[in-house]
Amino acid sequence: ADITPAHDQAITHRYHMTYPEHGPRESDPAYADFHAFKGNRKKAGTWYCDFAHEFRAGDTSECDLTKPLEAHHRHIEWAMLNEVDLTLLEAQYPGVSSMGVGKWVESAENLELLCVWHHRSHAGKHTAAYADFEAQKDIRRLIS
Repeated sequence: ADITPAHDQAITHRYHMTYPEHGPRESDPAYADFHAFKGNRKKAGTWYCDFAHEFRAGDTSECDLTKPLEAHHRHIEWAMLNEVDLTLLEAQYPGVSSMGVGKWVESAENLELLCVWHHRSHAGKHTAAYADFEAQKDIRRLIS
């Protein structure tokens, strides 16, 4: 059988996002919960990159730890909360409508800690295609 040798391939994704209207995050009452999440993780001794902890058994050799860890919104970004369809979100997270979307968006259920590499680099959750980011869980140094 013909085998394709290992190779590098440049990939570009380009599309437009439509962000709903939103005010400054700092004035949102639930923003304090975002900071509390980080404080609670420090107090609990769980201040680590969740990617390394969950998928690398704590091995941070692929992490960028030269900068502070960052809290990432796992499911719904703060800037999107004004357009969240509560019927859809409630189906996945029962009880969220009684909590309020803003409070839930800034809660531990929607937040995780990531190093800069796994958060905002070209290989991070905010940049890499979902399938590629997910594949990194099982393939070391997939995105370079």
